[in-house]
Amino acid sequence: MFDGKSLNGWEGDPVYWRVEDGVMTGEIKPETVIKSNTFIVWQGKTPDDFELKVEYRITPTGNSGINYRSVIVPDKVTPANKYAMRGYQCDIDGQNRYTGNNYEEKGRLFLAQRGDVTNVTGTRKPIVVSRTGDNKELARAITDGWNSVHLIARGNVLLHNINGRLMSMVIDNDPNRPKGGSIGVQVHVGPPMKVEYRNWRLRAW
Repeated sequence: MFDGKSLNGWEGDPVYWRVEDGVMTGEIKPETVIKSNTFIVWQGKTPDDFELKVEYRITPTGNSGINYRSVIVPDKVTPANKYAMRGYQCDIDGQNRYTGNNYEEKGRLFLAQRGDVTNVTGTRKPIVVSRTGDNKELARAITDGWNSVHLIARGNVLLHNINGRLMSMVIDNDPNRPKGGSIGVQVHVGPPMKVEYRNWRLRAW
């Protein structure tokens, strides 16, 4: 997915995305603060069922996420932003308030928070049917350095694992749920930040 040398095969705004020291790097500087979230989008497969593994590192002020089964949509806040996305997201942030959550960007919003197993019907808020663990205890598994993400999407079941721990699980029974789409990563509205991604691996069916 990523050759470690260039952004070939990916499309995003070069103001925010580059390759540095062999790592995909997203950065917001004081002079480039954004008003709406923007992504770099992989131009390869648009899988429904898949496993994705990647490592990330993020600054304490950072906010990012890995989107999947997603589509590019018009950005009403910043029309010039050609890389706004809607779809499932594995949340990532430097304070680990949200890391591991399943959040549907520009859609149904929080589908599962860290520690939750939820049933999503589309007619009411997600129903917590079980737990993967305690939210705060799971957060302690996330480091200040490099972290390993393992996402699994099979049918209507979505699992977010970080550093070998299951952070959240969604059983999406909404008949209008996304069933395939693009993969992308985000730089988020907020203060200056930096996020890095490396060792992308995808197995799709």
